[in-house]
Amino acid sequence: MNPAFSVKQGQYLAFIYYYSKVNGYPPAQADIQKYFGVSAPTVHQTILKLETDELISRTPRESRSLKVLIKTDELPLEW
Repeated sequence: MNPAFSVKQGQYLAFIYYYSKVNGYPPAQADIQKYFGVSAPTVHQTILKLETDELISRTPRESRSLKVLIKTDELPLEW
């Protein structure tokens, strides 16, 4: 595992990456919330932390703008 992020953050990164790859567009925060079964504030805070740590990029106030910035071989294989 990459020491730059926690197990939970790795799960979010992998979800964002693979959701984008499968669907052709990034997930909305509501998609992440539904998948992980967590509250909207939890998703939002995790997204902000991932962005602060420069693991993802996003455009504020633009839906479905999440982009994973790490190499795919750094994503966790099991989640």
